[in-house]
Formats: sequence, structure tokens, C-alpha cells
Amino acid sequence: MPERRGHGKTALRWCDSCGTLLLQDICSACGSKGRKFQVNSPGDIRPAMKGDEQLVRSLFARHFGTDIPLQGKAIFLNKVAGEDRAEEIVVGGEVVATMRWDLFSRDYLIELRGSGASLILPYARKNVLHCDKLGGHIKGRTFPGNIIRSVEGDFGENEPLVLVSGNMICAAVARAPSSMIVKAERGFKVKDVARESFDAGPSSGREDFVKANRERLMFLEMNAISDIRSFVKGKKQAITASFSGGKDSLASFLLAEKALENEPDLLFVNTGIEFPETVEYVHHFAGSRGLILHEFSAGDSFWENVDAFGPPAKDFRWCCKSCKLGPLTEGISKISPQGTITVEGNRALESFSRSETRFVARNPFVPNQTVMNPIRSWNASEVWGYIWIRGADYNPLYEMGYARIGCYLCPASLASDWERTRNIHPEMYRHWNDYLHSWARSRGLPREYVDMGFWRWKSLPPKMIKLTEGLDISLRPQPGELNLRILKGASPCAAGGYSIEAVLSMPSRRELSMMQYSLRTIGDVRYSDEYGIALLRYKGASAKIFAGGQVSVVAPSKELAEELFSLTIKALLRYQMCTECGICAKGCPSKAIGIDGGLIVSESCSHCGKCLRSCMVVHYHDHILSVLGS
Repeated sequence: MPERRGHGKTALRWCDSCGTLLLQDICSACGSKGRKFQVNSPGDIRPAMKGDEQLVRSLFARHFGTDIPLQGKAIFLNKVAGEDRAEEIVVGGEVVATMRWDLFSRDYLIELRGSGASLILPYARKNVLHCDKLGGHIKGRTFPGNIIRSVEGDFGENEPLVLVSGNMICAAVARAPSSMIVKAERGFKVKDVARESFDAGPSSGREDFVKANRERLMFLEMNAISDIRSFVKGKKQAITASFSGGKDSLASFLLAEKALENEPDLLFVNTGIEFPETVEYVHHFAGSRGLILHEFSAGDSFWENVDAFGPPAKDFRWCCKSCKLGPLTEGISKISPQGTITVEGNRALESFSRSETRFVARNPFVPNQTVMNPIRSWNASEVWGYIWIRGADYNPLYEMGYARIGCYLCPASLASDWERTRNIHPEMYRHWNDYLHSWARSRGLPREYVDMGFWRWKSLPPKMIKLTEGLDISLRPQPGELNLRILKGASPCAAGGYSIEAVLSMPSRRELSMMQYSLRTIGDVRYSDEYGIALLRYKGASAKIFAGGQVSVVAPSKELAEELFSLTIKALLRYQMCTECGICAKGCPSKAIGIDGGLIVSESCSHCGKCLRSCMVVHYHDHILSVLGS
């Protein structure tokens, strides 16, 4: 199990005899004690697949003219912070380099470490400097070119270099191209110094990794099976397994398969924007094993809603609710009216949002499902080791270099993966890329909004804001159809109490008469179709909503006025923006909600608010709506 260390480091172990990563202290194959080494936290290290290996080797060959030291060696990748794909490259139990996807050049950059410089030097045919002996603390310092004695090969500015200074071997970066570096005032910068000569050790493959970690993998299996059996004992619900086509759901199914008397049925949500390889793999996996596969289709839901909501984002995943959780909720209600206990592959190391993942969880958006997460504490190498030790087929996209597999246009995927999709599925790439550019133009946004992947966020995080500093662009979209103009904030009313006045502008997708239904989830409603007005009463306060979008709220206190105003605006958004996912209907304790061309609410509604908490539109209302005025 990885050890967490200070300064953002995680301690791992390596077997020098077998040439592979250890998931425990002692190698199961040769019995030797693993040597400790460190990577950056959180340490979700994974074995490089074929596409990854080809990429790493090509980067070394490009910059140093050879990949000989990497041939036949086990390569592992450890995700680190960055604007896009950024991973430490582990070879021979040392971090030899870090590779990053550069959003400007749309290419990979590599930063060599001291151990990497020592590893590549005996074979390097380019990007090598020999200079005068350097003294003192040199790491992080920039030196002039006049101390260079020889330059091997041609290279450009900012390319990685191997620097030889006396007996020292260093990793450096060029501050000038090879043709000018000797005369440059800023010739090169030392990035790291090799502590000692480094050799990557014996050749090693996947079988060696599995043999070296057999005890750990069997221990993980035993604990996970025990957890599953303990929880399901005596439960009446059907046991199912979520099967997205990814590695984590595969490992979780394999555990459930061993833990349960009967193999669980597979649940697969075809969002309509899946990779074709994923759909084919899921069907083949179920068919080859004789498993029952429940496939729930979202059809064209994404394309039917994207114009109204705009591109999904990391902080605005409306598509997951309408294209995945909605069909899943509906599908479960049909195959298992009493609900289901589902084995899922959620892992704490996957993302910050999943860092608190527990073994048993409930999703408010899927009220008829209880979830078990048997691999919640596993790292990616443990997942792959378990898949390999069980000899299971997995999604072929992994071998192509995808670290994460979801919908092909998912905003949570990487720009580097999007470039890979461009090569593998050019038509799919072109379809979404053309849509993004069209959407950006219609809102006065520059090409960089799409080309640099800024569309992946509604609110740019600091790491992305920093990238815009050198660009003469504005990334704030112009107010569109969906905006709220505040005419009068919560203030004392002449007739007593407090009032708020505003105008809500939004696209008209449904008949005006349907407005009363979403308002009914808040309080008592009177509606006049003739005059196009609705009156909502709530806790002694009232709201008037007019056909033109005017909203007026009056309440005894400022707090109540603001509360009712917020609820009213959210209800109006639900009325027009409802994706008809049906999640609210399945979770309504009064059975007062139906879906028929939009939200339909009967007078038996108890105003409990549970449907508001499960509604995607309400959940993301602040991302959907532009608020104007004060």
C-alpha cells in the first residue's frame, strides 16, 4: 500500500530483481524486499499500456535520438497536476522524466530528471552538452553558453538536454537553440542533478508484475469479497453491476462475480455519445460470458438538449444527469421495481470529488439504487493487476493510450485524448468540434475558447486563467436568451414587508400552462390561462409570475422574500428546461410527479422539496442562468 509522505510525496516500492513495481513490501515472485522510491501525490500510479509505451519511447527518440534504454522495460505513469495530461514517467523504480501536453503547441513536452539523464546518456545521439566543471549549488540556475565545450545534435529552445559537467550528469533545458547556444547569455538551465549512475535493471512485462504482486492482489480480492458478502447478506433487492466499459467497473464486476452465488446482471447506459469501441466491447463481454446485459439508451437526448444548455463542462455536467442517470433510474424501475444494490467502480484516487468515497453510498439522482464501491481504496496499478491476474478482456481503447474512458466528447476527458480521438474517429471529432466553434461564434467567443479547451469549464480554475494572461481575448460569453435581470432587489415595500422584482428571459420550449406544475412543488398555485399569470403562495409570502417573464415577490421579511424568489426562479427554469429524465418522478414519495412533454405535478404534491434536490436543472441553475443587474 502506498505510503503518504510530507511535501506532497507518496512512497512506493520497486523490485530491482524482477524489474517491476511492488504493491507490497516483499516481492511475491522472488521474495526480495522492495526498494523505496517517491512519486508526487496522490500516487495513483498505473502501468503504461501499448499506446503509452509508444508515446514515451517516441519522446525519448525525438529528443535524444534513441529509446534503447527503455526497450523491454516496465514503464509506469503517475498523474500529477497540470493544465492537461501531466504524468511522471517511472522506469527502473525512479522517476526519469515528466511529460505534459502543451495546449499551445498541441504536442507533448518532456522534462528530464537526473536519473533520466543518467539513463539516456550512454546511448544519446543528440541534445547532449559538455561544459566546464560547475561548482556550488547548480540546480535551478541558468548558465551562459560560453562555458559549453561541445554540443551534440540540433535542438530548439526549451528542449530537454543531458548536461555533462566533470563527473556530474544533469538534466537541463535549452534557453537558446543549438545554433546559438554557445554565444547566448542565457544558454541553459539546470533542472536536476543525477545522484548516481542509474540503470533501469532487467526487462519486465505484465506477467512479471502480476507474479510479483500476487499476494497483494489476492489480499485485496479477499477483503473486497468479504465486504460485498457482508453487505448483501439478507438483502432482498436484486444485485447488479454497473458496467461502463471502463477498467474500474470491470474489476468491480470480477469481484462481484466471485463474491455472489449468482453472477450479477450488467447495467450499461448507452448515452448516445459513447465510443463505438466501448459499445462493442460491452456487448462482446456480456455475450462471451453468457451474462444478462440491461442496456438503457439515452437516444438523442444529448443533441436534443445541448442547444438549450450549451456545451457541458467539468463544473456543469448536465449531460450526466439527462443522458446517464435519467435512463438508469427509468431502467432500474422496470427491471427491479424494488430497487437494486449495484456494484460500482468508484475509486477515491480518481478525482477530488470522489476522495471521500465510501463502501456503501446513495446517489440522490438515482433514488432506486444503493451502490457498493469495493475498489474505493485501490490505486490504478492494483486495478490493472487484478484484471490481468483474472485474465479478463478489457476495452481496447486503453491500449490506444486512453487513460480514462467515458463519452467521447466528455469535458472531463483531456485535450490530449481529444487529439487522439481526432486521429481515431475524425468524423466524431469534426462533428463536435464544428458545433463548439459555431456555439462560440454565436456568443462572441474567440477560437481559443475551443482550440485550447476553455469550453471544458463554466468558471475557469486558476490554472486555466493563468493561460489566458498572454492572450488578447475575452472568454466571458455574451448574455444569451437565458438571463435574469434584477429590477429591484429585496427592499422594503410601501405596502409593508419586502419585495423583489425581476424579469426572467428564457427560450420558450413548452406551453405556458405547464408553468403551474413546477410552481406546485413549492406551494399553492392559482393559474389563469386567459391572462397568462400565476399566483404562488408560500409560508405567508406570495409570488406573481407573468407570461412575459416578469416575477414579483412580496414577503413579511427580507429572508423569506429572497427564499421564495430563489425557489420561484428555479421552478421556472425547471418548467422550460426540463430534460424529461424522470429522476424526480421516481423519487417522489407522494407519487405526485409524472413526465408528459415536461414536468406534470398533481395536487397531491406535499411540497417536500425532494424533487428539487434531485433535479439537474436546479442543481446547475447558477451555471445555466446569467444574472444581470443588482
